[in-house]
Amino acid sequence: MALAASPRALRTALPAWVLVAGAVTVQILYPLTPAPLRTSVTVLSVAVFFLAAVADVVRVHGTRGGLVLLGVAGGGGLVAESVGLATGWPFGDYAYTGTLGAEVAGVPLVVPMAWTMMAWPALVVGRALARRGPGVVAVGAFALAAWDVFLDPQMVDAGHWVWARPDPGLPLVPGIPLTNYAGWLVVSLLIVGTLHRALPGGPRRSGPAAALYLWVYASSVLAHLVFFGLPGSALVGGVLMGLVAVPYALVLRRDRAAHRPGARHRGAHDSAAHDSAAHDSAAHDSAAHESAARHPGGHGPHVRPGGTL
Repeated sequence: MALAASPRALRTALPAWVLVAGAVTVQILYPLTPAPLRTSVTVLSVAVFFLAAVADVVRVHGTRGGLVLLGVAGGGGLVAESVGLATGWPFGDYAYTGTLGAEVAGVPLVVPMAWTMMAWPALVVGRALARRGPGVVAVGAFALAAWDVFLDPQMVDAGHWVWARPDPGLPLVPGIPLTNYAGWLVVSLLIVGTLHRALPGGPRRSGPAAALYLWVYASSVLAHLVFFGLPGSALVGGVLMGLVAVPYALVLRRDRAAHRPGARHRGAHDSAAHDSAAHDSAAHDSAAHESAARHPGGHGPHVRPGGTL
């Protein structure tokens, strides 16, 4: 059953913002962390991002909205991953190496948390860049799936999972098959489409969700290029995820400019000028009407046959 936006949407966003700040801080610390501790920091980073996304959904759609996100994105991601491990569909043949902690059905718990942490921001991006349902779902699904162009190379390089047949892959991004990205797009379409139907209404903008998505984009480009030694995924991921991240950032910038006090003042001044012009036009029309009433034979003063007034 679809859930309308909760009255709790007006609740302060402070808890979500605190968690966003915590997630960003943990990710900044990751490349500075000694190698033996990086896996623990990876899990912590996903956990805090996950909590930030859930907190923002609860702010907008209430507790039931948070449960919907957990069920659709977390549960859907878990099912897709467990089916993928057992059958090779829809991602291809791969296996986790047991480095990411506790598992359910062979899937590390942090993996469905990762699906959840990005599904909500991706939906917000889709709603900001598209207006109608199919467009929202298509853009949101691409926004979610494009993130994996960063995620998979990083996790494979760190040894968290391996691919049985990694070729063919994207140019400059070896080690991950094209089937993986196709599978991500299919699952993302299902998750974002379900969320869009189950969480209608609410604002088309969300500051915490925007911060999460744009931070993941910018930090991933930087980290792959500078810290992880993965310039190929930095370039390809930067281009593909940038197809939605950059327009989204521009939309946010335009909206922010439109809501600045100066812009509102100019808008009010223009509106007042328009109202004044409309008032003057109405006054002119009224005077012309009165003149016509005084001179029913025509408009303006009566002209004698000889041409003189």
